[in-house]
Amino acid sequence: MKILILGIGNVLFGDEGIGVHLTNFLDEKYNFKSEEHSVTLVDGGTLAQILIPIITDYDRVVLIDCVSVKDGSIGDVYSFDFSAVPDYITWQGSAHEVEMLQTLQMIDMLGDLPPVKIVGVIPYVIGEDTTFTITKEVLNACLTMEDSIIKYMKELGMEVSVKNEKVNLQEVAKTSYLRGTECY
Repeated sequence: MKILILGIGNVLFGDEGIGVHLTNFLDEKYNFKSEEHSVTLVDGGTLAQILIPIITDYDRVVLIDCVSVKDGSIGDVYSFDFSAVPDYITWQGSAHEVEMLQTLQMIDMLGDLPPVKIVGVIPYVIGEDTTFTITKEVLNACLTMEDSIIKYMKELGMEVSVKNEKVNLQEVAKTSYLRGTECY
């Protein structure tokens, strides 16, 4: 089985880049091994529809992104299957959230969408100013997101080991823009 960990987000807007930052962090911190399965970590940025051929090439997808939630608070974490999106997920956040939703819906309509697990967090939306700094609430939430993703990878039969305990998510966020679109 081919597994894709896909980070989505705009790295120029702090918390809204968390999908990319967390994907880069996971790439630096962990080794994913299996005789039967492979894992690829991809920085999808804000590419949305350009990612269609990448997404459809995999058997499972873990999508890391921001989410909008009715009555939610900054730093709240949500994990759900795209095939069963909870009613409280509104998809009313930034443009990249809406574009990614539309992209997944298009692939699904064509019958080519693999099972997608979404792991998302409510970001602090900064507006027009740019920053590579992640808020304390979202940094704390990433511990839950990381645990959720690692647990899911193990459920899929991956052997997960730590290769770098000292990696720091905030430091990774400062250089995510330098990494390009793929980080495997």
